[in-house]
Amino acid sequence: METVSSSGVLPLGKISGLDNRNFNQKLSLSCPKIRSFNSAHSQSSKRLKGSQLLNSIQKRNPVGQAFSSAGVYTYVGSDVESPTHDVEERVGVLFLNLGGPETLHDVQPFLFNLFADPDIIRLPRLFRFLQGPLAQLISVLRAPKSKDGYAAIGGGSPLRKITDEQAQAIKVALEAKNMHVNVYVGMRYWYPFTEEAIEQLLRKTRLQGLLCCHSILNSLFLQLGQAIHVLENIFREDAYLSMLPVSIIQCWYQRQGYINSMADLIEKELRSFSEPGKVMIFFSAHGVPVSYVEDAGDPYRDQMEECIYLIMQELKGRGISNKHTLAYQSRVGPVQWLKPYTDEVLVELGQKGVKNLLAVPVSEHIETLEEIDMEYKHLALESGIKNWGRVPALG
Repeated sequence: METVSSSGVLPLGKISGLDNRNFNQKLSLSCPKIRSFNSAHSQSSKRLKGSQLLNSIQKRNPVGQAFSSAGVYTYVGSDVESPTHDVEERVGVLFLNLGGPETLHDVQPFLFNLFADPDIIRLPRLFRFLQGPLAQLISVLRAPKSKDGYAAIGGGSPLRKITDEQAQAIKVALEAKNMHVNVYVGMRYWYPFTEEAIEQLLRKTRLQGLLCCHSILNSLFLQLGQAIHVLENIFREDAYLSMLPVSIIQCWYQRQGYINSMADLIEKELRSFSEPGKVMIFFSAHGVPVSYVEDAGDPYRDQMEECIYLIMQELKGRGISNKHTLAYQSRVGPVQWLKPYTDEVLVELGQKGVKNLLAVPVSEHIETLEEIDMEYKHLALESGIKNWGRVPALG
């Protein structure tokens, strides 16, 4: 993943070559033609003074769940250690992900956190008091089916372990280039929550600057929204922090390294078919509610379509001109999600006589892969597709 690349020690006021801004100004973006998340969420941001953040974390995490930040620091219980004053000044890297239940017991509370997010289920202002009760109802109703899915992949999501390993790899790669960094993992819907990671980062390190990046290739509101809420509130209320250089890598779907890697995987898997030229390349992306795109202006769909175009252009340059299509999976809740839906397209392809299909997960995570490998493979074979393959997840 080529999210950060540069050489030499990161100088003050400059992080990985990106322009920096304070949080009371527009945030710098690494993706073109995308508006600042700062302005997109300013009306709903709840102000939190830096000194109040720890209390917020304690209320949200009463059990004192332990977590590691890329093998550097560990937080246990509700008390956070005071920072040492002889720590070398470093750049902080906040590595974000959505999170997932680590055990079957975690599934229902994880789902509650998910559906309690007003970015997931957007209720009219007059009905927002129903957000919590509605989230409780949906999470209880969906928990049995979701538990079955997690049981099928070992009893829980390995996302936490994988994300920690990725964060450690980022730290090792940057320090090999003489960049002194501390990397912290923050999850949106499960431990370690973003607030916890930010608290650790600010307490443990004298920061030279802060870089936020994430494991989803697009600049999805779901991924960055909450982290920016928290950061804006903290930085606004602290004179020192308000002067700290901050950069955000909002997306990396158009990076040539990513495009080449995806093309390599597809090219390799096509060779496993007896007639590679007749294989339909089926891109399946995680869906989002239509309201994100049409009402909130999220560029997710445009970025996903551009990503697929770039991958196919790379393949054409290698002499591979297979037909391809894109669909969206993993819709939940009563709202309309991006179309076409993966399950419906698979049935249609089978009815049209497609016999060879290579599934390519994009914006994937472990639950997306479980759907593809179990539910969608079975549906495809039932629908008349004879030869099924899947490209392994890049991450």
